[in-house]
Amino acid sequence: MEITLLVIGKTTSRPLSELTDEYIRRAARYTPFDMRVLPDVRNARALTPQQRKQAEGKIILDSIQPSDFLMLLDERGKQFTSIAFAEMLQKRMASGLKRLVFLVGGPYGFSQEVYDRADAKISLSTMTFSHEMVRLFFAEQIYRAMTILRGEPYHHE
Repeated sequence: MEITLLVIGKTTSRPLSELTDEYIRRAARYTPFDMRVLPDVRNARALTPQQRKQAEGKIILDSIQPSDFLMLLDERGKQFTSIAFAEMLQKRMASGLKRLVFLVGGPYGFSQEVYDRADAKISLSTMTFSHEMVRLFFAEQIYRAMTILRGEPYHHE
C-alpha cells in the first residue's frame, strides 16, 4: 500500500521543511510514503474563505483517484494514540488497499465536496497547529507507526 500526504501550498520555513523531509525519508524505508504538494489557489487574497475552500476543493478532488481511501486531517476527526494509529495503518495495509491518502487542507478547512468524498477523518489534536507544522507532526507519526509495527525501540510506552 502506498501512503500519500496531500497538502496545499509549499512550506515557507526551511527548518520545518527539512525535518518533514527527514521523517518522510525515514518512513519511506518501511512503506511507500510521499508528500504531494498541490499548488496554492491563484489570487487567494481576493477570495472569500468560502470561495477559497471551493477553489482548493477542486484542486484536491482533481488529484484524488476513485480507488483512493481519503482520510482528512480535521479537528473534528477521530483521535488515536500512536499505537492505535499504527494498528489502523496495519489494518489498511492488510485490506489490499492500493493508496491511502491523508489530506491537510488550506487555512479555512475543506469544501463540502471534499468532506463528501472523504472516507474518514482523523485529528492530531483538539488544538490548532499551523498547516506547515501538521506536515511535520504527521510525517513523524507515520514513521513512529512503522517502527511500532516492526517492534523497533523508537516509541516508548
